Amino acid sequence: MLFRGIREDIASVYERDPAARHFFEVLTNYPGLHAIWIHRISHRLWQWRLRWLARWISTIARWLTGVEIHPGARIGRRFFIDHGMGVVIGETAEIGDDCTLYHGVTLGGTSWKAGKRHPTLANGVVIGAGAKVLGPLQIGENARIGSNSVVVRDVPAGVTVVGIPGRIVASQPQPPSDDRNHVDDKREAIAKKYGFDAYAVSTDNPDPVATSIGRMLDHMHVLDERVVEMCKAINRMGGDVCSDVPKIELETDDFVAAERAAAEQRSTADAKPDASAGTQGSEETAKSNPRSETDKK
Repeated sequence: MLFRGIREDIASVYERDPAARHFFEVLTNYPGLHAIWIHRISHRLWQWRLRWLARWISTIARWLTGVEIHPGARIGRRFFIDHGMGVVIGETAEIGDDCTLYHGVTLGGTSWKAGKRHPTLANGVVIGAGAKVLGPLQIGENARIGSNSVVVRDVPAGVTVVGIPGRIVASQPQPPSDDRNHVDDKREAIAKKYGFDAYAVSTDNPDPVATSIGRMLDHMHVLDERVVEMCKAINRMGGDVCSDVPKIELETDDFVAAERAAAEQRSTADAKPDASAGTQGSEETAKSNPRSETDKK
């Protein structure tokens, strides 16, 4: 059973770390794996109520690997700690299968009371370097936590969390690929119409600013369609509107000219204080050296 788990762990490294080259390299040079293997021994001793011996072995593992895993923590299969240094996993933490932690991650507690006080990670969770997950939280399946984030609330399945405190930046389920491509095409079309760069306004972009811009483009598209319908209705009634809608264009030459004018103003403003400072300096020198003025005369 132990050796089968070791083979699974090494195989999972090949899937998640492109730097892994061969079996012997992974076996001897991955401290994260060493810490997990030693933890399995200390956890078994913890279950047998050999608590001091289990803690002593986990302390030795921390000295050797830089990873601190309490022997009471429950860890699933194919768990991978990349780089390893500085990882801390508390006593009541629970980690599912196929989870990945990077260096500097803390699965810590926020209470001194006994009982459940550390996070629970479902299957497939990935936590970036330096992130802190604090308290008896539930982290859903396939959730992603960005580097250096601080998470203090439950995280639903399949979302991405970043920031301090952690906030969800990609939460809603994505529409089918055909619908998503259709929405992206509409956004790109309306952006080009108004002279806007359509970069990063797709429906699956996790950036909250880009998401807001995308929603603004959707709203503009709806308004544009309504205006077209109104113009057609008025023209059917005998009117003549919307025949020539002016385009919104910003010429590059205007930006260049404005930039040059601003640069000239800045250089002029910088030159004036220097000149006044030079005049004041000469006056002060003359006052402090009256004999030199007499010699000139």
